Amino acid sequence: MPMERITFPGHAGDMLAARLDLPEGPRQATALFVHCFTCGKDIAAARRIAQRLAAMGIAVLRFDFTGLGHSGGEFENTGFTTNVQDIEAAARHLATLGMAPDLLIGHSLGGAAALKSAPLLDSVKAVVTIGAPFDPEHVTRNFAPAHPTLTRDGVIEMSLGGRTVRIGRQFADDVAAERLEPAIAGLNRALLVLHAPRDEVVGINNATAIFKAARHPKSFVTLGDADHLVSDPADAEYAAEVIAAWSGRYLGLKSPPPPPGAPEGIVRVSEIDPEGFLQDVQHGPHHHALADEPEAYGGSNRGMSPYGFLAAGLGACTSMTIRLYARRKGWPLAHVRVDVTHDKVHAQDAEHGASLKVDRFIREITLEGGLDADQRARLLAIADKCPVHQTLTRSSKVETRLLD
Repeated sequence: MPMERITFPGHAGDMLAARLDLPEGPRQATALFVHCFTCGKDIAAARRIAQRLAAMGIAVLRFDFTGLGHSGGEFENTGFTTNVQDIEAAARHLATLGMAPDLLIGHSLGGAAALKSAPLLDSVKAVVTIGAPFDPEHVTRNFAPAHPTLTRDGVIEMSLGGRTVRIGRQFADDVAAERLEPAIAGLNRALLVLHAPRDEVVGINNATAIFKAARHPKSFVTLGDADHLVSDPADAEYAAEVIAAWSGRYLGLKSPPPPPGAPEGIVRVSEIDPEGFLQDVQHGPHHHALADEPEAYGGSNRGMSPYGFLAAGLGACTSMTIRLYARRKGWPLAHVRVDVTHDKVHAQDAEHGASLKVDRFIREITLEGGLDADQRARLLAIADKCPVHQTLTRSSKVETRLLD
C-alpha cells in the first residue's frame, strides 16, 4: 500500500511526525490511529491495522505525540490534555487534505484520549478502543514497576523499552484529574471496545466500565490471549479483521469500481509474516481471507494453502453452476455439496515421458432432493460446464509484470 511521511504542527507548534497509509484505489474513508502511552506510530499493532484498513479503502493517519518517536517537543511538558489537543491537531491537518477523519482508533491511554476527543470532532462517525483504561490515572500505576527516578525538578524518569522517558508532574496531575465517563456517555458515535481478558497492564474491568458507560450502538469484543501491546502478529491480525468488518457498517463503505479489464476487481495478496508464509488476501473492500501453509511445511496453518484456494474455487463454481441450472429448470434440488481433493500424479501417458506430473482434482458431488435418474445425470454433466472447470482443463496464460 502507498505510504506518505508527513508532518504537522501539534498543540504547542512542535512538528509532529506521521505516516499516512493510503489505499491503492479510491479512498472511501479516513481513520486516525492514536498510539499507546510512550509507544509510537510504528508499533506493530498500528502497522497491521493500518495495512488492513488501507486494503479496505480506508486511509489511516498514525502519528507520534509531542516529544515521542520522531516528533518534536518535550514529552515531560505534555499531559493527557495535550494528547487530546494533538489529536485535534491531527484531525485538522487531515481536514486540510480533504480527508477529515471518519474513524478514531485509540490504543491503551490513546484509547482514553480518543474517547475524550471524539465528541470534539464533528467528522468522526465511529470510535474503536484497544486495551483502553476507563480511568486515565490508571497509567500512573505502572510507574513503580518501571524503576522511576524523581529528579530535582520534579520530573519522573522511567526506563521503558530500553530507553529513558521523562514524565513531568503536569502529566501525573492531569491524568489524575481526568474523568472519562461524561465523554463516553455523550459520545454519540458508534463504539467498538476491544480488550484482552488477560491484559495485565489494563485489566478487563476497564473495558466493562467503558462499555457500560456508553450508549448504543456499541460492541464489545475480547482479544483472547493477546498481551497489552497486541504484539503477537496473530492477535494484531485478528484485531485488524474485527475493526475492518465492524467499521464498514458505520462508515458506509461501498465497493469501488473495478479497473478496466478486471470485471471482478483485483485480488491483492500481501505478505504478513516475512519469516513464514502467511498472506493477506483482499478482494475489494468487503472480502478478506488468509493464505498459509501447513505447519509441516513451515507455515502457521492459519489459512488455506494456495492449492486449497484453487480447489475451493473449483468446488464453489461447480456448486453454483449446478444450482443455477436446476433453478432454471425448476427441478427439486434441495442441496448441493462438492468435495474437492487435489494431488500430483505421474502422467504416464504424457507426451514428454512418465516423469512428468500433472495436477489431478477429484470432485465428488452430492445432490439432495427428489431428482430422478435423468436429472441427476444431467446435473453431473453440467458440472463440467462450470467456468473454473473449463479454465483448469483448458490452456491458460499468466502474464507477469514487475512494478516499481
